[in-house]
Amino acid sequence: MNISSLLQQAAAAAAGAQQYPAASLYVVATPIGNLADLTLRAIQVLARADAVACEDTRVSAALLRHLGLDRPLLSVHEHNEAAAAQGVVARLAQGQRVAYVSDAGTPAVSDPGAVLVAAVREAGYRVVPIPGASSAVTALSAAGDARTSGFTFVGFLPAKGAERKAALQALAAQPQAQVLFEAPHRVQTLAAELAQAMPQRQLSCCRELTKQFESIHTLAAAEFPEWLAADAQRQRGEFVLVLHAAPAVPAAQDEDALPPEAERALRTLLAELPLKQAVSLAATLSGAPRNALYQRALALKNEA
Repeated sequence: MNISSLLQQAAAAAAGAQQYPAASLYVVATPIGNLADLTLRAIQVLARADAVACEDTRVSAALLRHLGLDRPLLSVHEHNEAAAAQGVVARLAQGQRVAYVSDAGTPAVSDPGAVLVAAVREAGYRVVPIPGASSAVTALSAAGDARTSGFTFVGFLPAKGAERKAALQALAAQPQAQVLFEAPHRVQTLAAELAQAMPQRQLSCCRELTKQFESIHTLAAAEFPEWLAADAQRQRGEFVLVLHAAPAVPAAQDEDALPPEAERALRTLLAELPLKQAVSLAATLSGAPRNALYQRALALKNEA
């Protein structure tokens, strides 16, 4: 028995009993590099689909061949998505199940798919997400940023000009973790820009995620250009960069604020002594400024 038959049997055993309503668009995540990351549910949906809409028919045809599947392929990519979406809607009107896959990862996140999903929803048909690989989430999981509480997905920055400059300024100002994509022929330029805009910010450079030559390296943005230049291999492949969350900036200390021990002493003495006597004794005991103690004593009396 070949691998495709085994995969189909495993998918049917794990996910075959689930409901797959007709007249629905299935948004199917595919591997970002390692074919073993394709889920059994994704295989079952592709097997049940009447047609597979895809970003690149050549890439998706190879995937279906690996699975031993033969389905009509519909080309739905960045340059024809709005028009092609109407063809998908027409198939849904006939009661068909249509799966949509991008070349790698989760559709409609940086890759095409969002326009198609919006058109299908507007036409009144159901959209069913089939989750799986995501390079952004994969990179975040390996970045190990304990300060992260939520993140911003940035994707590719504008190519050049004022838009790119504004985007870099926004990155530097955003305290949350942020996820960027970059192509190998532009990564050195981006590294230099990040080093200049936010030299102390930590980043994780994730290259060729899930593939044979996967590498993940965390360093300060100021060190990134030199690190890239040190080895030509580090400039190859597809990049996901995680800008770690900015360190919390401690609140400015009020120059007139009392040390905790002076505050405690003043409160205890005020409970037993007149204000001036309590302030004088608190100053002697704590060494805190008499004027600050006096102002704080007045405030505590007003609160009482």
